[in-house]
Amino acid sequence: MTDEAEADDAEDLEGEAERSLDDVALAPSEAADPQDAVDRKIPQDIRDKYEIVSYRNAAVILAETRQSELYEILEALRAFSITTRMIRTAGGNESEMPKAISNALRPLGWHETIIKADLEVTLSWRERIGQTKDGKPVMGPKERTIKREKYLDGHKIDYVKGKVAFDFEWNSKDQTFDRDLYAMNAFFLAGAIDVGVLVTRSAKLDEVFRKVGPALTKTGEVEKFKDGREKPTMAKYGASTTWMGKLIYRLNAGRNGGCPILAVGITPRAISDWPPGERKSLEEVANDLLAQGKKKG
Repeated sequence: MTDEAEADDAEDLEGEAERSLDDVALAPSEAADPQDAVDRKIPQDIRDKYEIVSYRNAAVILAETRQSELYEILEALRAFSITTRMIRTAGGNESEMPKAISNALRPLGWHETIIKADLEVTLSWRERIGQTKDGKPVMGPKERTIKREKYLDGHKIDYVKGKVAFDFEWNSKDQTFDRDLYAMNAFFLAGAIDVGVLVTRSAKLDEVFRKVGPALTKTGEVEKFKDGREKPTMAKYGASTTWMGKLIYRLNAGRNGGCPILAVGITPRAISDWPPGERKSLEEVANDLLAQGKKKG
């Protein structure tokens, strides 16, 4: 076997990597909120379509104190739909998938937001400033101010409205979650948000990736390895990219700091043409109804 073929085989195996890696969690720990509490706050149709995990009472905060923002997020998630072709095509993370979220949220006032802040710290104490005639010490107040410019600088969240943050990660490097969680906690500690929502893909999509056929280039052609073999779609979605196993691991470890986080995993129910043959387009449904009408006539 040539070095090139070995490299291609390694690329194949990346997408099929075992989910038992040290930095992957397949289930929430005791750090997560009780699932029955989450189920009472998140509607059934959303829980049917997505995997939902809440940390630090995120679901309760959204449902009880940020109802309008939660409603808009839920409506965006209800409307969100992808196709097997979008999954197979290169560049999906930079084009159609996040665009569907943007089209739903941007018109409602969800804006990309950057936080900046200087930190001013005042130290106060009392010290001896003299003495009385009989030699007793006279104490007086003293203070010193420390100013740290750009204490917060450049932390960005893709969607913020009111005191709710929202972000969408489809197939980026998994370190992106560290950036997202750090940014959300920075916003939270500054009092700019109360809660964050992170959407990514569920491990349940792996079955689709394995069965959906070969990967496609941006122009729609079948993508191939250097030796001419077709590249499986699963090879695009490695274990070290953004998916729920990587996010839950970080949330279990407390990398969100004090910020409440609702983690949302996209499942196969969000794919309009999956399973194959079981979901028809509107045009196909219309044609079926037309055919039935002609038979009755």
